[in-house]
Amino acid sequence: MQKDFAYPDGKLYVPGSEKIIPSIKKLLDRARANGVRVVYTQDWHPENSPEFKIWPKHCVAGSRGAEIVDELEPKPNELIIRKETYDAFYKTELERHLKEASIENVIVTGVVANICVLHTAGSAALRGFKIVLPVDCTVALNDFDYQLTLRQVSFLYKGTITRSDLIFFKG
Repeated sequence: MQKDFAYPDGKLYVPGSEKIIPSIKKLLDRARANGVRVVYTQDWHPENSPEFKIWPKHCVAGSRGAEIVDELEPKPNELIIRKETYDAFYKTELERHLKEASIENVIVTGVVANICVLHTAGSAALRGFKIVLPVDCTVALNDFDYQLTLRQVSFLYKGTITRSDLIFFKG
């Protein structure tokens, strides 16, 4: 999660996003403790991003708003995939990194549920990864969009919808 989305002073603040940070943090800590590979995705837009015709300017490359929130700061050995679109697989090296590491299951967290989370989860599923979406680790701008995301990930992409405390790692 990035400062422009998760903090009230962010350029594209998503109300309620700060409430999911503790759940993501607990899940992240458990994953790390069990040796799970952690990969961050980061919106990283050039000043003239086409996305700014749709949304206010946000997560501009190198800006404070593009930074990962302090509470979820990546460790030095963790991969950060910078992306310019909703889909973390589009024109990035994410798929290659996951396949080289023999990753089969992808847990998707963050914001916005029906935008970056849904597009990345769908793209992962279409590439053969099994998707897990913890309901307490994502939020949308409204309940309809949140429920739509859960439905699409479950029905269309055959993902697992669960709570983060019910996700267990083989350590």
